[in-house]
Amino acid sequence: MQYISTRGLAPAQSFSEILLGGLAPDGGLYLPETYPQVSDAELDAWRTLSYADLAYEVLRKFATDIPDADLKALVHKTYTADVYRNVRHGEEAVRITPLRTVEEKNGSKLVLQALSNGPTLAFKDMAMQLLGNLFEYTLAKQHAELNIFGATSGDTGSAAEYAMRGKKGIRVFMLSPHKKMSAFQTAQMFSLQDPNIFNIAVEGVFDDCQDMVKAVSNDHSFKQQQKIGTVNSINWARVVAQVIYYFRGYLSATTSNEQKVSFTVPSGNFGNICAGHIARMMGLPIDKLVAATNENDVLDEFFRTGVYRVRKSAETYHTTSPSMDISKASNFERFVYDLLNRDGDRVRALFQKVETDGGFDLSGKPGSDGDEFKNIAKFGFASGKSTHSDRVATIRDLQNKYDLMIDTHTADGVKVAREHLTPGVTMIVLETALPAKFNETIREALGRDADRPAGFENIEDLPQRFEVMPADVNKMKSFIAKHTGL
Repeated sequence: MQYISTRGLAPAQSFSEILLGGLAPDGGLYLPETYPQVSDAELDAWRTLSYADLAYEVLRKFATDIPDADLKALVHKTYTADVYRNVRHGEEAVRITPLRTVEEKNGSKLVLQALSNGPTLAFKDMAMQLLGNLFEYTLAKQHAELNIFGATSGDTGSAAEYAMRGKKGIRVFMLSPHKKMSAFQTAQMFSLQDPNIFNIAVEGVFDDCQDMVKAVSNDHSFKQQQKIGTVNSINWARVVAQVIYYFRGYLSATTSNEQKVSFTVPSGNFGNICAGHIARMMGLPIDKLVAATNENDVLDEFFRTGVYRVRKSAETYHTTSPSMDISKASNFERFVYDLLNRDGDRVRALFQKVETDGGFDLSGKPGSDGDEFKNIAKFGFASGKSTHSDRVATIRDLQNKYDLMIDTHTADGVKVAREHLTPGVTMIVLETALPAKFNETIREALGRDADRPAGFENIEDLPQRFEVMPADVNKMKSFIAKHTGL
């Protein structure tokens, strides 16, 4: 399996060659030359597998340069009941991502897929724990080291740091928007005292952090000298690790391959739902992929109109589902590449236009950049938007009706999912995080504190270690160079 850039100017590389990096040299994102296909016989055989064995079967189609025995050992080291506790029900899960039926109405079923049983109580753990083990494995083989430079709007940072802490040959430099995460999220990251972890609070919004990560990734000499890699969802290995739980969700919700399911995915950076797109392109019987946004609705606008319009920092709302406070969706380019029939020249021109003009228009109207919006339905995409009042009402509704407490991002997903139900098709909402991470809004909605898993009772009171810095790429480079000694 070889990987190519969405912008068409980078040489094809293997899985291991792109594993430790982020952007391709031409500024694009890596995708496989062709999507591997899954047969009916394989789906049938996979229905009874453990999560680790399912992960092996999916990943071996993409990581063809890692010996089978090594890959199998890596996934069995990663996906264990010790790492992924079923903290919601107080017991270890038989399946690592269990389903819970929320409601059935008019022939439609709404189901929640639990993805937040990992060490940082967010779905990012599902991929990040694997990434940490893949990085350590690859670095050991190469006798190399890696300086991870990433950005987070809340959950990526803690998931990455918990996955990389203490890993040999790895340092983590994680940017986050200063004072724009929940108190719990902030404490999860900043309370880590490991010497290989560096937390940097940036005076700005998430998109400022993300822009600096891309700027450093595009400075090829600095990136090479400082041995820079990334764990953001622009990293292909992280996206492909998320493909696994779409297969698990489908196989758990169905009894035959003739059945279809839909997924609603709380979405800001388009990484999580991009994994669903890849699963669908592999042949998984997915009916709809519904992107649920918050007030930062750049993705909803595109899927409704065909216009991709990036918001400036000053136009990005600070909301109560902060992990989705993103107005420039990094992974969106991967889908656009497929939507444009893998025309790298056009993708390159459109995303250069994003930088110069703030967006592009595929609606087909006079003066637009193309008419591919008409093909959106072929890829199964739909979308919806949720606001603060929506998520508070949804949290309250599920607690009152079903004794089920959900976090703010999952509430956005449930609200939008209810608007896209189809009779006879199970709708799976991907859980984003446990409600304890967003206690301020849980208290507003329910009048009481969120349930806290053991070990997290007083996390906000722990000593915190972080640096506050302006959104200045040169100052950031100096900080990295100072602490790597390279």
